[in-house]
Amino acid sequence: MKLQKLLLFTSLLVCYALNSNAQIKSLGQLQQEFVDLRFGMFIHYNIPTYMPEDWADPDASPSIFAPAKLDCSQWAKAAKSANMSYGCLTAKHHSGFCIWDTKTTGYNVMNSPYNKDVVREYVDAFRKEGLKVMLYYSILDTHHRLRPNMIKADHIHMVKSQIAELLTNYGEITALIIDGWDAPWSRISYDDIPFEDIYLLVKSLQPNCLLMDLNAAKYPAEALFYTDIKSYEQGAGQRIAETNQLPALSCYPIQDTWFWKEIFPSKPVKSPKDIVEKNIIPLNRIACNFILNVAPNRDGLLDDNALEALKEIGRLWKREGSASKISPAGRPIISSNMAKRKPVDASWSHDMSIMDFANDDDFNSAWVSQPSITKPWLEVTLSGADREFNMVVITEALGRHNRIETYRLEYFSNNEWRPILTGTNPDRVKIHRFNKIWGNKVRILIDEFSNPPSIAEFGVYLER
Repeated sequence: MKLQKLLLFTSLLVCYALNSNAQIKSLGQLQQEFVDLRFGMFIHYNIPTYMPEDWADPDASPSIFAPAKLDCSQWAKAAKSANMSYGCLTAKHHSGFCIWDTKTTGYNVMNSPYNKDVVREYVDAFRKEGLKVMLYYSILDTHHRLRPNMIKADHIHMVKSQIAELLTNYGEITALIIDGWDAPWSRISYDDIPFEDIYLLVKSLQPNCLLMDLNAAKYPAEALFYTDIKSYEQGAGQRIAETNQLPALSCYPIQDTWFWKEIFPSKPVKSPKDIVEKNIIPLNRIACNFILNVAPNRDGLLDDNALEALKEIGRLWKREGSASKISPAGRPIISSNMAKRKPVDASWSHDMSIMDFANDDDFNSAWVSQPSITKPWLEVTLSGADREFNMVVITEALGRHNRIETYRLEYFSNNEWRPILTGTNPDRVKIHRFNKIWGNKVRILIDEFSNPPSIAEFGVYLER
């Protein structure tokens, strides 16, 4: 089965290259090109536009989606006036309404009074203006009951089919921005809807499409966990550090909320000067692309105050040249962590920093070795039988950088401990990839440290 999947994946890549005459670019090149885009337009437009809240009634009738003057070319021209280089449209938001001609569900725009494919109109309009196109897609889907503790195989099939439609029928998509996955409010894990499956599907259909997950808060800023681009939602209090080196995205609405509200036409939008001086310019300096949300109204048009603000942004800021060269970010971690919440043992620590904190899937808690221990160790039991794996990731607690200086990784198989490697990685997130091995336990033996070691998360993975 694994060989069949590999052959299928390879054949899809070959077909992509032959049929599109496209150059398959390295991830590093794609990340640099994304940062070079600098500034774009987020377009939250979906069934919540026609309701008083951003979180729409999951059983709202498609009949309310009835724009009288929808004009995607107006959106594209407005983006161009602000010197933006791309757009990103909410093809499906959390309530599950699809604004494209999907064959996966009747809960879509073709069964609304509008009865036209909005995604098609959007991509055509933006490309006509020379702008790149991205799409937003929500994993959380309350209409189809794709929510915590209710996920079935049919849900996974629907997600894959919908993403396949979006990446097959609308030409080149620069990035697919996914939301509602592994977030504290959605509680749908990367195991419930397998991240690696989705990631490989995206790359098989469009190898040059970046996959981004809007969940930056949970994971360390020093490595790419489950995303090609690190994202920061300012409205959720996520702030990028001035020392950032990863390719990143920061998003923020020009109004108070993401979707249009009746008060928007008469309420002042955010200051164009502040958007330029406090967002675009400083973020671009630290390898971060800025995407400004501008919400169309119920007619399907941008309001006059938003249009004027975008023109003023374009007067104040010009996109001139590429951004500075980003540092290599390495391959993202995309596989499930088989050590998560498994039995764990360790050398002595105080009860409030006991060993279980090292694999509780929470980077804000940590196991901390008791100061008198001279040879700390931590051990995770994966299962009763041997399991295959090829990567171990050790994340030190925030604020405790470089406490672990030299260490050994070992695995237990056939009733004996065997070496994996000896490490001296000074990074907070220590990523070790190696040839596949089989074992039922993995441990770290810490030989040298500057202060008592503290591990926020100890992860074991099998990358395909």
